[in-house]
Amino acid sequence: MEDEEEVMRRLIINRRGVNNGRLRLGSSDSLLPGLIDDVALNCLAWACRSDYASLACINKRFHRLIESGYLYGLRKQLGISEHWVYLVCDPRGWEAFDPVRKKWMVLPKIPCDDCFNHADKESLAVGSELLVFGRELYGFAIWKYSLIRRGWVKCEGMNRPRCLFGSGSFGAISVVAGGSDSSGNVLNSAELYDSVTGRWEMLPNMHSPRRLCSGFFMDGKFYVIGGMSSPTATVSLTCGEEYDFETRKWRTIEGMYPNVNRPAQAPPLVAVVDNQLYAVEYLTNMVKKYNKVKNSWEVLGRLPVRADSSNGWGLAFKACGEEILVVGGQRGPEGEAVVLNSWCPKSGVNNGTLDWKVLGVKDNVGVFVFNCAVMGC
Repeated sequence: MEDEEEVMRRLIINRRGVNNGRLRLGSSDSLLPGLIDDVALNCLAWACRSDYASLACINKRFHRLIESGYLYGLRKQLGISEHWVYLVCDPRGWEAFDPVRKKWMVLPKIPCDDCFNHADKESLAVGSELLVFGRELYGFAIWKYSLIRRGWVKCEGMNRPRCLFGSGSFGAISVVAGGSDSSGNVLNSAELYDSVTGRWEMLPNMHSPRRLCSGFFMDGKFYVIGGMSSPTATVSLTCGEEYDFETRKWRTIEGMYPNVNRPAQAPPLVAVVDNQLYAVEYLTNMVKKYNKVKNSWEVLGRLPVRADSSNGWGLAFKACGEEILVVGGQRGPEGEAVVLNSWCPKSGVNNGTLDWKVLGVKDNVGVFVFNCAVMGC
């Protein structure tokens, strides 16, 4: 059987002619005149993702190339990745922000019903897809935006539909854990989503049910921290759980997240950069770092925006490549705006101060971030 990648390459490039055992193109057929297509494809893989729409308009062959998604796979092989921020901060819907080009892009509206449009939603980015979870009139629903197709389609539902879950992504897979079902029952189940196949797979159950929790990948394992064990619980769980994909077992880590959350507070705001875990302490507006050896937390410095005034809601704290991204609102003389700030942990801490840099500003959209996800591909 021919290699799948080579078959795709032939469909995209429509190569002609054979010379010394190598497929070659005439000058009139080459993607980039003067270059064989292998070289041309490598060059195009380095083009900014924000230019893909323009490239697709050059001719039919470029259009087929962009629509196939082949360049995304090639970028992965070459270790090329751009991190874009996807967020909703006003009723106009989802927007994408390219931190390198400082460019905002409006995504198409989700073709959902009014119930989904106005309900609370959760989101995650996995592979080249953005998944948005919410409720439609007759139950839970998931819509996904494909970078390749540049449109929304309905995603296959989970085996145990839920909301208020913890989630994390690693490459083409994501895991959701815990949450509440449509009857309000708190779940201890977990599922894995494969963005290549578009299918959900049940994982072994966690030791403790939890809702309003947070999840993340670190050192090749998936973790869940925080959350309430029942709908009537008044304080959050302080233990964490670690899932090992090789043994397919969960391990409880006592005292992994000692910051107690109340029911009115948001789930833990966490981010993992270079396999190091960072979190926000709402009451003090401080960033903390987790010590994996000592199972303890160290205070680093202050956030660039306040989290205490809204109990952690309306604020995004995400990993964005090698940096930590904080997206939050601010009010000033010129009105309300949402500001994207970043800090690189490699720059260190200077006398208890973190060197936050402004990546972008979105004016006149209020000060509340409803959903935010970072996609690197």
